[in-house]
Amino acid sequence: MILDSLSSAAKYTTLHPLFAKAFAYIQSVDLATLEVGKFDIDGDLLRGIVSDKNGVKAEESTAKFECHNAHIDIQVCIRGKETIGWKPRGNCVSPKGDYNAEKDVMFYNDAPDMFFGMTDNQFAIFYPEDVHAPMIGEGMIKKLVIKVKI
Repeated sequence: MILDSLSSAAKYTTLHPLFAKAFAYIQSVDLATLEVGKFDIDGDLLRGIVSDKNGVKAEESTAKFECHNAHIDIQVCIRGKETIGWKPRGNCVSPKGDYNAEKDVMFYNDAPDMFFGMTDNQFAIFYPEDVHAPMIGEGMIKKLVIKVKI
């Protein structure tokens, strides 16, 4: 997992062949005016999802403690204060069902090892080994998730 501010995003563009294009997209748009919904940035290689909704209680988010096999998430907090739970996948011992290849998601019953906060113009990168519980908070949280094909 990586946590940083968008002003430092250039440091991470070489970590994956599609990161430069993902961060270039983020810099090319007015994040505040992005409309809620799903969209392609580069076919099935880079997809965006914008949400703008009330944060949830930790219990609700950790009930869907998730990770992905086929994508890396770049999650950008556009507006609000978001808390995210995190735990290394290798330390998770209680899967909740089987991996869903169609939705590229695996859930766990485990509890996060830690929680961290993000606010405007901060981002986190979640690799397949990062189990995460996002959207914890009070009030409205607007965020962009870019799904990066591995």
